Amino acid sequence: MSPKQQAYLKNIKRNNLLILIVQILIIISFLSTWELLSKYNIINSFIFSSPSKIIKTLISLISNHNFFKHLFTTTKEVLISFGLGFIMSLLLATIFYLVKPIYRVLDPFITMLNSLPKVAIGPLILIWWGANIKSVIIMALLINLIVSLVTIYTGMLSVNKNHLLLFKSFKASKWQTLYYLIIPSSISSIISAIKLGLSLSFIGVIMGEFLVSKEGIGYLIIYGTQVFNLDLVLTGVVVLIILSYIFYKPVAILENKMLNRT
Repeated sequence: MSPKQQAYLKNIKRNNLLILIVQILIIISFLSTWELLSKYNIINSFIFSSPSKIIKTLISLISNHNFFKHLFTTTKEVLISFGLGFIMSLLLATIFYLVKPIYRVLDPFITMLNSLPKVAIGPLILIWWGANIKSVIIMALLINLIVSLVTIYTGMLSVNKNHLLLFKSFKASKWQTLYYLIIPSSISSIISAIKLGLSLSFIGVIMGEFLVSKEGIGYLIIYGTQVFNLDLVLTGVVVLIILSYIFYKPVAILENKMLNRT
């Protein structure tokens, strides 16, 4: 590795470290300001809670052995709905690319499904599948599937036309073109679909837990709202933020590795 490359890598590491330090300082400043405002009654601690109260509520949940049950339920629902949504969207996008008339026929129906407020069909899902984990997963799947599908399919369509002509000149089959050109060229769109699918799965799962579930972080939040326990509500929100970050971080690392390869 040349000295210029070493200097470049050191500069990247230095910048990443600086960004991380600034992010940590922002979080510390926000939490400190929030705690002080609450402590000196500048804001209403009953309505806005405080970091110390959230920590106490979290410790109480953990000590009562309820926290991990709710955390596991939400994690399981997110993973299942995201996994199903991603696999289905990738398969459907591939079928649509190989047989484009299918997409042209289904396009208006896909658009209508995507624009339909999923909360509106929540009661139907509850009636058809009952108040259980299946209903929550279906709700989340409906929310993330169409967006992921359209993202991947659009990425496949945006492949360089000259590269397609080159593959045709070598008489490559559709499957060879798909495997060696379309999918590798659509990696950035696929990663975008993963990021969107994860975030939308979280939204769908929490929405489903609001409506039908008796377990999960979403259930804790809606229960805290019903009994006006805002410490519990904000504890649930904070846990969701941390959980979503844990899910997002591996995807961000994968994205950076793929970008560095290209």
